[in-house]
Amino acid sequence: MDNINIQYYKTKIGELIFGSFDDKLCLLDFRYRRMRTTVDNRIKSGLKAEFVEQNDEILENTRKQLDEYISGGRKKFDIPLLMVGTDFQKNVWEALMKVTYGTTSTYLQLAKDINNEKAVRAVANANGANSIGLIIPCHRIIGSDGGLVGYGGGLPVKKRLLKLEKENTVLSDDEKYSFIGKRDP
Repeated sequence: MDNINIQYYKTKIGELIFGSFDDKLCLLDFRYRRMRTTVDNRIKSGLKAEFVEQNDEILENTRKQLDEYISGGRKKFDIPLLMVGTDFQKNVWEALMKVTYGTTSTYLQLAKDINNEKAVRAVANANGANSIGLIIPCHRIIGSDGGLVGYGGGLPVKKRLLKLEKENTVLSDDEKYSFIGKRDP
């Protein structure tokens, strides 16, 4: 059986888990996410591989680019990705990557973007199954009413990321965050 190299990494937005397989990033997610086991099992099963805590060039480059992003110095990532999921999920994730830095979209708009307007719930589920957060920017998806909706890293982190991108400011550990959106969940 093959190996997926993983590393844990503490950041200002929480502790993350990175994973690479075949010189591509297949995992960048919150370590203590509620769906952690489900996401990990999908990746292991899809790649027919097991997690091994080991560093490599892809993981080092991911840490470097993530640090640049969190410090406000990077707006786009250039890491090779390996998306593990169904064709529908991959289609949604490709559409997510077109939501540019500093902007937001909705599940309905994503459904329209993939020419399947009636698949709003399925799009939301695919968004939630995203295992390469930040690079596949699911944090940029808000409710149709402008309010914040679920995020694997939690809504406070989502607010911080949207603020970072809107204002292009450095995230601090003790910053107080103003509300972004129409309603506070």
